[in-house]
Amino acid sequence: MFCSRETLSTSPLYRYAMNVLLIQPEGVDLYTTLLNSETSRDALRFYRPDRLEYGIRIRTASLGSALALVSELRWYIQRYVDEVLFEPEEGIYCSFNLARQIYERDVKPTSPWRYRCLYRISDHPVEIIRMAAGTTPRAYADRTGSADTVLEVWCTEEEHPGE
Repeated sequence: MFCSRETLSTSPLYRYAMNVLLIQPEGVDLYTTLLNSETSRDALRFYRPDRLEYGIRIRTASLGSALALVSELRWYIQRYVDEVLFEPEEGIYCSFNLARQIYERDVKPTSPWRYRCLYRISDHPVEIIRMAAGTTPRAYADRTGSADTVLEVWCTEEEHPGE
């Protein structure tokens, strides 16, 4: 039997995990809401959600397991979540629709992805800033504050109007 002393966070396999980010609306404590419900606790029994100022992050093994978890939490997401994002690589997020297209192998995003936006999280609701092709998040620094959480989100062509 193979025994390793590496923890998940120090293992080379860790970098291939998928994060699901659930952004809560104003006035909702999503972490407490999910943990107070027996049904959502059951869906989350194999995960350790991280409480964030603006929602929760859940680490899963793959995109497929992340989509399955979101499907299991659908009732809670419809009522208590503003946005569902997936983090396939550190610092790069994708929308639910793009994640589904990637899973179904309809698209294979490569950097630089043409359809991107910034999610500015400081006050609610989340402000979505559409990025022009070829620009970097720094080009939009005048639209964000130093205390804001800013996420680069890749999305589908349909979610990125104006091109």
